[in-house]
Amino acid sequence: MTSITLVQGDITRQHADALVNAANSSLLGGGGVDGAIHRRGGPAVLAECRALRASRYGKGLPTGQAVATTAGDLDARWVIHTVGPVWSPTEDRSDLLASCYRESLRVAGELGARTVAFPAISTGVYRWPMRDAARIALEAVRSAPAAVEEVRFVLFDTSAYEAFARQLDDR
Repeated sequence: MTSITLVQGDITRQHADALVNAANSSLLGGGGVDGAIHRRGGPAVLAECRALRASRYGKGLPTGQAVATTAGDLDARWVIHTVGPVWSPTEDRSDLLASCYRESLRVAGELGARTVAFPAISTGVYRWPMRDAARIALEAVRSAPAAVEEVRFVLFDTSAYEAFARQLDDR
């Protein structure tokens, strides 16, 4: 069975087999978690992302999918990049957000990762409401096949941590 833990902090400072990057579809870095992972991971992460764009993902990584690269200078073996959906008040995109977690865990399992650290995908510039994002994330992780030993949600601030903690306690 997969254990779920919550940590408040910076995902780029975590030690895990795999760190999940809330990437944009270009895979070439950006703001928020994506920019931080690329900065701390160094040129090796960007080089592998460029190679993926040149081969399998010429049009970018589709929303809800996941792909792995080296972790470069991060304290992990791999970075799993996933593209979350932009929140919409008029269209339910919950299935795409859940897919980010399921697909990341599938990739982690294929790699043999035992510990995986996730950010709160789509809650930054993609504006997904934190409480709903926490509910979707936890449901997706709980329902995924148990290929990893620990899923760690690394939440940047107190309000994100509290939203995830409330959803975890409401189980």
